[in-house]
Formats: sequence, structure tokens, C-alpha cells
Amino acid sequence: MSIIDTRIPEARRFIPGAIGDWEVIIGLEVHAQVTSQSKLFSGASTTFGAAPNANVSLVDAAMPGMLPVINEECVRQAIRSGLGLKAQINLKSVFDRKNYFYPDLPQGYQISQYKQPIVGEGKILISVGPDREGKFEDIEVGIERLHLEQDAGKSMHDQHPTMSYVDLNRSGVALMEIVSKPDMRSADEAKAYVTKLRTILRYLGTCDGNMDEGSLRADVNVSVRRPGGEFGTRCEIKNVNSIRFIGQAIDYEARRQIAILEDGGSIDQETRLFDPGKGETRSMRSKEEAHDYRYFPDPDLLPLEFDQAYVDALAADLPELPDAKRDRLVNKLGLSVYDASILVSEKAIADYFEQVAEGRDGKTAANWVINDLLGLLNKAGKGIEESPVSPVQLGSIIDLIKEGTISGKIAKDLFEIVWSEGGDPREIVEARGMKQVTDTGAIEKAVDEIIAANPDKVAQALAKPTLAGWFVGQVMKATGGKANPQAVNDLVKAKLGLE
Repeated sequence: MSIIDTRIPEARRFIPGAIGDWEVIIGLEVHAQVTSQSKLFSGASTTFGAAPNANVSLVDAAMPGMLPVINEECVRQAIRSGLGLKAQINLKSVFDRKNYFYPDLPQGYQISQYKQPIVGEGKILISVGPDREGKFEDIEVGIERLHLEQDAGKSMHDQHPTMSYVDLNRSGVALMEIVSKPDMRSADEAKAYVTKLRTILRYLGTCDGNMDEGSLRADVNVSVRRPGGEFGTRCEIKNVNSIRFIGQAIDYEARRQIAILEDGGSIDQETRLFDPGKGETRSMRSKEEAHDYRYFPDPDLLPLEFDQAYVDALAADLPELPDAKRDRLVNKLGLSVYDASILVSEKAIADYFEQVAEGRDGKTAANWVINDLLGLLNKAGKGIEESPVSPVQLGSIIDLIKEGTISGKIAKDLFEIVWSEGGDPREIVEARGMKQVTDTGAIEKAVDEIIAANPDKVAQALAKPTLAGWFVGQVMKATGGKANPQAVNDLVKAKLGLE
């Protein structure tokens, strides 16, 4: 049984089963670590990779008498994130205690927000595809809320044969829990949602989005139902820290639930874990309800209040976000939606491209960045920040082509040299004699020699003019690729009488 994403009326997506079709319902709770130098309620550092328990204050360790003090930078970052998600900003919110026991939760409760979060409803527009016709579908996913809360510590079970260790470095780190509405209907949509959300947060600078460091992770809620029926019983898959794993977990869990229901069974509401090694989910514990946590307002913290002017000042300072940047690249530079979407997928890529494109043809710059630069970076397993070719160097190569100093073929060779050895492209062209030949006398001589040596090809080209391209190729080869391609093409046609 396979999960497919077939588009039918009312934009519902189904899984074909042995008895009938099933609809998959997906909602995500994404935990994004707030970019800040200190924790949500203490001054302890948030630096990743510190020695175990090095970044722990008395507040984080829940020493008696220690009181939390709100970190305003975390509040600012939450508001900016809400604005980036086109969400309602609540001028008054309340911190609650969420009570549960876990060895790496020193207080015995988590300071979180429940009924009165800092950010209310918002939305994210995702693009899913391409389909068989190469088209993409835009889907709006609702945001239910964004609230601030403390992270817990980390239990380590592989450090000792009989004991578990606890590292409290993450204890008290500020998290934004971003809860989606159950609007997604396939693994592809869920992956596109997390990808887009991470991109927005990175543009805003409110979360670095490094999933391998635990800075962004998701709890995935999956249920299935018959088309048009009531929502099924959902299972929550905890702490999935990879977009690829999110897709795999959804696919497996949907199949598992369908198999149970088609065998006449019922789904238990529970919390599950995803095992990436086996590609399957397994039961962790029965799912808690809100009343199990005994929420109540934290008596050590006053309600969080600010005015609209505070929000407006933050809104005025927001950067250009991915959707707006994509539209600008399409409308102002004439790029295709597909190319623009690739370029805005990461802020660092967009920044690089805009430096290259400044004062130059946007389509040419996009082709070089997407096809040549990103192609080599992907092959080398590097990010744009590690590019050995700077925007200035790539821009210089494009300028040399436009000036007619080098041909497109020479430019490819020059790019390889700059990639491998570095250096100023103009100086490399001068030092290595890479300038293209524009002397029509020298080019004409080469054309005459090729035509004289290949009378059979001349006859073929006269019968079928498109074969004139063979002569162009031979001349370019004879001149080491340095001849001006347009001059060669014009002379070949003139000499063959094809004009």
C-alpha cells in the first residue's frame, strides 16, 4: 500500500486502501529555539556545544527561592515570528505552569503558555509539486498559535552501563512552539510546511533552524478518516528532528493506522517515537490530555503586557520575507517562479544572488548561481556560505562575457579555475591568454580551412542548412574555443551562401 498525493475536487488528498479511500489528517507542533544569547528566564548562556551542565544558572537548576525573570529579547523574537507568520499578536499573554515529572525537568513543571499565548492565529502559504505536468499547487496552512516556553534538559542513556546522566544546558532555553491547524493531507505537504516555516524563521533571524542541533524539531500528529467523515483518533510522533524523517514517519504511521482500521481494529490515542533506522514508529506512552498537566498561571510571573506601538516598531523593522522576495525577483528581474523559489529558499542564497545580480541581467545571474554554483556546491556537499567563488568573482565572470572578452565556453573553464584556485577572473584571463578571438581575419581563415577540407559536409549543409552548426563546432574546436561564436556563425553562413 502506498501513499499518493492525488488532487481531486475540494483539494482533498487520499490514500487508496484495500476497502476504500482514506484521507490523512496532519498537524504539526514545531518547537523552534529562540535566537538569543541567554535563556528565557535566566541569564545563562545558550551557546551550543558547551560542556555538560556548563550553561546552568541557579534558576535553571530549580534551586529553592530562585525566581524567573523574563528575557525581553525572547519576547521580541516571538512577536517578530508572529508578524512573519501574518498572525494575531496578543497584547496580553499569560505564563502557566505545565506540571509533569521527568528527570531532566528540575522544577517538576515547565513554564509555558496555555489559554493566553503571545501569538494567535496566522497562516503559511506552501507550494507542493511538481506534478506530472510540472505544475505546483499553492496550499494555505493555518497557524493555530505560537507560544513561548522553556525547554527541558537532556537525559543521556549511553554514557554509563547502569546509570543515566542528565545535562541541563538546554534547561530553560526559550522555545517557540508553533502549532499548525490540521490542514495538511500528505507527507509532502508536511515537509513543505516545515521547510517554509524554517526559511521564514531564518530570514527573520528568530531561530537558526539547525535541526541537527535540536534547534528546530517537530511533534507530528497523524490520523486517518474516510472522506467527509469525522476526524479519526490521532497519534503524536514526538521530537522528529529531520524533514526527511517527518515524511517517513507520516507515511509509516498512516499505513499503520489504515491497516488496523481495515482489520476491524481501533486506534489508541498515544504518543509514539520514530525510529529512523527501522523507518517505523513505536509506542512510547498513552497520550496526555491538557487536564493531565494541571495548568495554572505561574504565580511568580505577572501577565506579559505591551502596547500596539511596541508591536508596530518591530513590524517596521522586519526584513523582506521569502514570498515577497520571490515576487520581486519575478516581477522586477523577470525570473521564472521556479528559479525565484530556488533562490529565496535560503536567505544566504538570496543574499548571494542579489550581490551577483546588482547592475547585471537578472536571468543571466540566476542561471549562473542556480546551474553552475549551486550545482557544484551540491556535488561538493557544501552550503552557499562555504562557496569558494565569491559574488564579486562570479559577477566579474558575467561581466567578461557581456563585454565580449570571453565566450560562454571560456567562462565555464574560467569558473572552474576560480572554483579550484581562486583569484581575480580578469587577471586570470589576461595571464592565461583566455580572451576570445574577435579578429574576423583569423576566424575567416579557420572557416575557410574547415570548408575546404570537408566538401562532403558542404554539400550536406547546402541540402540541409541546420547542418551548418557542424562547421561552427569545428571552427570553435580549431580555435580552442576562443573564437567569438556569433562571428563564427555569421561567417559560416556567409561562406556557405546560407544567408
